[in-house]
Amino acid sequence: MERIIITGAAGNLGSLLAREMARDGVPLRLFWHRRPVADDLAACPGIETCQVDLGRPETLRGHLQEGDTIVHFAGVLFRADPQKFLHTTNTRYFRNLLDEALRAGVRRIVLISFPHVEGETTPEKPARGRLDGHPVSVHAATRLEEERLLFAHSDRLEAVSLRVGMVYGRGILMIDAARWFSRRWLLGVWRRPTWIHLISAPDFVAAAKAAACKPGIRGIYHVGDEGVQTLQQFLDDAARRWGTKRPWRMPLWMIYAAARGFESVSRITGWRAPLTRDFITIGRVSYYGDTERMRRELLPELHYRTYREGLEIL
Repeated sequence: MERIIITGAAGNLGSLLAREMARDGVPLRLFWHRRPVADDLAACPGIETCQVDLGRPETLRGHLQEGDTIVHFAGVLFRADPQKFLHTTNTRYFRNLLDEALRAGVRRIVLISFPHVEGETTPEKPARGRLDGHPVSVHAATRLEEERLLFAHSDRLEAVSLRVGMVYGRGILMIDAARWFSRRWLLGVWRRPTWIHLISAPDFVAAAKAAACKPGIRGIYHVGDEGVQTLQQFLDDAARRWGTKRPWRMPLWMIYAAARGFESVSRITGWRAPLTRDFITIGRVSYYGDTERMRRELLPELHYRTYREGLEIL
């Protein structure tokens, strides 16, 4: 059986995929940087763990051989001033990984991306897999740079980008943060309706697993469910599910002020910033992807067709 390499395997979505694949007996090599992979996951049969630093390509050498596929999650989030580091931690670090993968003869790289790289899209005008977008946020712009780097080498490996909508479910950091704020009557959202594409955690894992393991997979896939909704509708229904107050509708300047406050604390203490100004910038952009190719090649059947069917897992 092919060995799958997962970068960022100690992170939120990376560990979610690793656990599911480990349960299926897929041989895995899990890369981590500062925080080790959880002990119970590392102890599973067929699991190797490696501490690597994508900023130092020499730490990768020797760890990419016999790895048929890489699923790339690794990155830095929830830190102040992302405009100062994302061009390094996204673009340059991914270039290091890509260069070493090409040297080692890795067959496929699956990059976890998101629809925002095409700029603003809607259910009427969905993202369709273009690489000439003009995103407004640093998070999206640097991820688009990663996609362009990857597909520039599509003649030498199977290049795959999963443009994933908002993943929801228990244990997903953004959802858990929203629940924490909601229970304290602190959850707010801007007034202008923002279209979002959602995908449940089980369906995201199934799609990512198919992208890594199925033969003949290459190109750009938009990963999302069949629902059509706004961020405001989703948060309202989530609050009802949690038995908490409906999110405040807040003026935009107030939300940006809160983000500046979180970033200031993060800058001083080194703690995570659950909200940054660039998160708000990317969050205000409507996004929706054309999932026809995903449904045809990766995930014909969804566990949850819409988030309303999936409220039970919030």
